[in-house]
Amino acid sequence: MKNEALNAAKAAFAIEAEEITRAREVMDWDAFAKAVEVLAKAERIGTAGCGHSGICCTHFAHSLCCIERPARFVSPAEAVHGAMGFIQKGDVMVLASRGGKTAELIPIMNIAKTKGATVISVTEKMDSPLAQGADIVLPMRVEKETDKYNAQSTSSFVALASVFDALQTALIEETGYVNEQFALIHPGGAVGERLNKK
Repeated sequence: MKNEALNAAKAAFAIEAEEITRAREVMDWDAFAKAVEVLAKAERIGTAGCGHSGICCTHFAHSLCCIERPARFVSPAEAVHGAMGFIQKGDVMVLASRGGKTAELIPIMNIAKTKGATVISVTEKMDSPLAQGADIVLPMRVEKETDKYNAQSTSSFVALASVFDALQTALIEETGYVNEQFALIHPGGAVGERLNKK
């Protein structure tokens, strides 16, 4: 391995740690509290994003299911071909877009709002369509990706994931979720073995 490659790899850890700290510092905690309240009460939760944001939204939907908040990732491609039938009045739709103007997400937001669902957007741009149209906006800001070109979605992915992880962590407390519930739905793997050990 080249020295430059090793140094870049080591720096990546420091860069991402800084961006996670920034995610906490820029958070609107009043908006965060509102997001937790509606997520705790929702019968169904949809998540949507494109690219790395979409992958992070898929992870968030799974994390919500792990604490018995029924959720699914709604593919932006499928959303406008009937998949938004999943979302009903009183549900929550979570949209993630760093720039807040991802074209594929605008119809999803409009459908969700027309159906009476609460829209939560996570974005850097408070003047963007997804921020302006959402009921609740969770701000994020990323100043540096880990690659030298500042182009790959690395730090921004980790920052978004940290926002979602914080929401899940808060929801565990808000809903009174207990480990015995997780043991029932997670019997597989080493975690399941530990949780279900008699």
